Amino acid sequence: QVQLVESGGGSVQSGGSLTLSCVASGGAISGYYMAWFRQVSGQEREEVAVIDKGGATTYLDSVKGRFTISRNNAENTIYLQANTLKPEDAATYYCAADCAFRWDRDAGQFRRQCTYWGQGTQVTVSS
Repeated sequence: QVQLVESGGGSVQSGGSLTLSCVASGGAISGYYMAWFRQVSGQEREEVAVIDKGGATTYLDSVKGRFTISRNNAENTIYLQANTLKPEDAATYYCAADCAFRWDRDAGQFRRQCTYWGQGTQVTVSS
């Protein structure tokens, strides 16, 4: 069972930067696609960035060019470097592991689903 613990959240002004970290224990992340999601209370969770086992990355359109996901398998850790933060980036950010496109019965379509989740770290951005 993989446990994930996020850190690095906080409160910044618009235009500021944060580095989020996610440390895994109970298993090696090297065999997993890893991801960062975010969620605002009352809204659907959205996928922010994904990194595959080889290091290839994908991003939510609204964060492209500002956020960078990376992984350090030796440290069993992934990161999200978030630059030029905007008020609309404020959310609880979650780290996830073992992410793959799987059939979602409720949605009736393939969606990226992750097996392991962290507890989240809060990011607040003031204008």
